[in-house]
Amino acid sequence: MTIWLTEIWRAWRASLRRPGFLLLASGVLALGIGASVAVFALIQNTLWRPLPLPQASRVAVIGQLGDSGKLSAGGISLHEYQYLGKLDGVAALGLVHFGLKANIAGDGVPTQAPAIHMDRGSLSALGLRPVLGRNFSAAEDAPNGPKVAIIGYGLWQRAYGGDVHVIGRSVRIEGVPHTIVGVLPKAFNTVLGPGDVVLPMALPVHSRNYGHSGTIAIARLAPGVSIASVSAQADAHERTMYRDMGMGGNWKKPRFGAESLAAAFQQDARPVLLLFLACAVLVLLVALVNLVNLMLLRALARNHDAAVRSALGAPWLRLMLPALGEGLLVGVGGALLGMVLATVGLALLQGFIPSVWLWGGQLHVGMMAWLLAFVVGLLSALLAAVSALWRSRSIHAVSELREGGRSGMGVRSGRFSRALVVVQVAMATLVLCAAGVFAHALYAASQQPLGYADSNVLTFELTPVQTDYPDPASVLSLSRRLVRRLRVIPGVATSAVTTALPTSDGMYGSYNNGMYLPDGSHFVAQLDGIGPDFFTLFDMPVHAGRNFTRDDVRGGTPVAIVSQGLADKYYGGQALGRTVRVGMDNHPDVLARIVGVVGDTWQRGPLHPKQPVVYLPLAQMPESVLAILREFEALRFVVRGHGNPSDWRADVRKAVAEVAPNQPIAELRTMRSIVESTTADVRLNLRLIGIFAALALMLAAAGLYAVMAVAVAAREREFGVRLALGAAPARLLRLVLRGGLLQVALGLAIGVAATLGVSHALSAVLMGLLGRANAFDPAVALGVGVVLVLAGLLACLIPATRAGRVQPMDALRGEG
Repeated sequence: MTIWLTEIWRAWRASLRRPGFLLLASGVLALGIGASVAVFALIQNTLWRPLPLPQASRVAVIGQLGDSGKLSAGGISLHEYQYLGKLDGVAALGLVHFGLKANIAGDGVPTQAPAIHMDRGSLSALGLRPVLGRNFSAAEDAPNGPKVAIIGYGLWQRAYGGDVHVIGRSVRIEGVPHTIVGVLPKAFNTVLGPGDVVLPMALPVHSRNYGHSGTIAIARLAPGVSIASVSAQADAHERTMYRDMGMGGNWKKPRFGAESLAAAFQQDARPVLLLFLACAVLVLLVALVNLVNLMLLRALARNHDAAVRSALGAPWLRLMLPALGEGLLVGVGGALLGMVLATVGLALLQGFIPSVWLWGGQLHVGMMAWLLAFVVGLLSALLAAVSALWRSRSIHAVSELREGGRSGMGVRSGRFSRALVVVQVAMATLVLCAAGVFAHALYAASQQPLGYADSNVLTFELTPVQTDYPDPASVLSLSRRLVRRLRVIPGVATSAVTTALPTSDGMYGSYNNGMYLPDGSHFVAQLDGIGPDFFTLFDMPVHAGRNFTRDDVRGGTPVAIVSQGLADKYYGGQALGRTVRVGMDNHPDVLARIVGVVGDTWQRGPLHPKQPVVYLPLAQMPESVLAILREFEALRFVVRGHGNPSDWRADVRKAVAEVAPNQPIAELRTMRSIVESTTADVRLNLRLIGIFAALALMLAAAGLYAVMAVAVAAREREFGVRLALGAAPARLLRLVLRGGLLQVALGLAIGVAATLGVSHALSAVLMGLLGRANAFDPAVALGVGVVLVLAGLLACLIPATRAGRVQPMDALRGEG
């Protein structure tokens, strides 16, 4: 044992005395460990982070299932929820409707705040209790019950300073006094998102509400009950509903089921994180291959010393100890440096990670990540050392000594090193192609005309207080007065009102209830109500017909303008003079004559397909549709002028206060920031995958350089002989470059083939991230090939130049 420790200590001392190799090998390993540990920590802090709820694994969501068998974003309707009834094994069941906005006026300035409706079973289903006060009573959670509210923890701290005597105080919500009966714990908003006020659901006994938007059913399972059993019961109950409604025959009934709350809320994050993990593993493999190459070159550099010691009777295990000791040192150094890189990287990413991924927590590197780093570091370094020793085990044979001499690299070892370089390049190609698809999509999106002007535009949203503006006429009067007042702000040229922006961070879904063509067939499109100067403000071109005017008022001839895509798709490009019918079930509809065709816009951002749009004058919007929009969305007011839009913020607030003193506003933002927000998540993904691609490229180039440098050194005598026999230095330069670039070309071909092989799986991820499924792009593959060839050329150039500068006499003299 003493001899073993002595050998290891000598190896460490030699490495620390000349730390160049130690720093290089540890740095290579640290890049792979840093990338993999950072992604592991990200997954640990998101997918594996437990919900801040008691027995969180027993909390499930019940709703419609999509084609993939996972819960769809639609959730469950009020009518479907009532048909769930009593489910065996469910200890508590609740209904939550979120994504709403409410006007609040209490002790401070009126504000527009996020609001949530829930029934009295929701807190029990979540396993939560108010930090102050109580839950809703049965009477309060009934239609026309007492006006009460539970406030969120954030509002309690901001508006009431955490006052423990807040229970019983009054707060005006939509102009109606509500008594505060409770304060929610932090965990409620951490799980369900922002909600400053929570109001009773007050579900009628037999609801006929079939809408799914923003409504989820939450169930707390009894101990020992599986989600699968509850899922089967939910599907059976809902099928009973469809049978009672007489919906049989060939009608395709939706499937219902249950899924854990954490899985349902993080299904968007899972494919992204798995993509990151795949890229990180590839980078780690590239680093490992590079480390094997470096350790092999290190072992071959000890050829002469190992051969002499073997000839003197040293056992094979003792010959391995210096390499294993050095590998141990490399593993520890790589793990420590990798943890530093991972910690710094996570700190930089904290501000870019969506808060919903973290359940309100912070990114941190835990003990599991530290353990993973050291396990991966030590195993990788020791594996690399053992692999190198295994490949160099024949250095004691006379044939190997004859091939390599004191320079150390024999033919077989050289082939193995070159094969490792090919593997590195292939894996780097796979990562670069994935990153290239993202980059190409984002570049194409950035160059894509949006169909409107977003410069010098400031927007804000406003939800009219219901008691002050109870009907459409009062809402329209408010919007007209406010638009006129906004136009006199210094620097503002024009203003307009709309129910949705051209590219919106709000409601940009399709209106799929009550929109019909002249022949009576139903179609799906986005429905926007706009003011007269909307198209002018956004510089949206009217391709045919006319714009709306101030004569297009309620009581006049109903008119509409449609987007060019809708006109082409449903009217054969001849929409002018035709009609479109808009309405709601059991409500009077509007038969509007199409008077104009306007250019298309990207409502969901430049990475998603354009939607067909029907524009109606806001004054002529059907009251039933306005009521739906008012419940879920706010009016958007837009101003445009000269100068910096941010300079108008104070004047905008002053204008609103003059026109409507008790009316709060929210989301006061520039249009440019809204456009940028539509690609924020993809830009984060691009940053991370770009980092992985850069690491893979750097590691592959470093590995190629190391192999070529040692190969040139090993063939120094051969190059000296060639030069002595009259070979030109340029010929040797071409010889070395050809050998290196051949490895790059072979690795590139294998990498492109691998990219094609995994394109199906990658396409599914890219469809969710970019709205397109093309995971293989020939232009990207060509670009990756050019980058790798240039990187390989640079990596080979210095060794190749060195080969051409070998002095023949020095090389022949060193033959000795």
